Amino acid sequence: MKPIAIFRHAPSEGPGYLATFLEERGLAWKLVAIDAGEGVPASPGAFAGLVFMGGPMSVNDDLPWIPPALSLIRLAVQHGIPVLGHCLGSQLMAKALDGRVTRNPVKEIGWGRVERADNAEARAWLPDLAAFEAFHWHGETFSLPPGAARILGSTHCTNQAFVLGPHLGMQCHVEMTGPMIREWCVLGADEIAAASSPAVQSPERMQSLNAANLPGLHAAAEALYTRWTAGLQA
Repeated sequence: MKPIAIFRHAPSEGPGYLATFLEERGLAWKLVAIDAGEGVPASPGAFAGLVFMGGPMSVNDDLPWIPPALSLIRLAVQHGIPVLGHCLGSQLMAKALDGRVTRNPVKEIGWGRVERADNAEARAWLPDLAAFEAFHWHGETFSLPPGAARILGSTHCTNQAFVLGPHLGMQCHVEMTGPMIREWCVLGADEIAAASSPAVQSPERMQSLNAANLPGLHAAAEALYTRWTAGLQA
């Protein structure tokens, strides 16, 4: 099988638990380090699937790699090559597929419950999970692209995840590990301190919840990743 391309947009926002999931199943992947100056491929044809990770920037920023990333997502969808987006990655997907990315009513940072939508697509992607504690770090949100179905939502963000055929975009972070959360708390300390939102937790509160919440997060990730990888192209 061709490798899966994983696009990283910030050094601290790598594939995390997704890498563990793929390696345990013998699925090859290739990191494309946008943050280190690597270019976006013109075509998705060399890959079994495309994964776009998070990042501190906005998809509405004037950055040179964003237009080719949007074009690559459109080409992948046209050719049936599965696309997976985490946070910024989901917003790239939404924008590429004629959705909009705007400010969320409140900033979300930390652990928060997401609930499965009441539709067939949501039950197909998460058959055994009606809700779970997800990890969040975002100030913007996406609208659903035409033809997409919302599969997850939460109190502070209506659109937490959408699917469009084999493609999955998630505003929340299911890829988190304990070390990633600790690193983000250090790197994002100023952002946390400056935030005025009922959905922002202190670093101490976030990390105190890791032991209780990470197993459930990884169970949700496994269900979602299993469904997504079933559509990979050989």
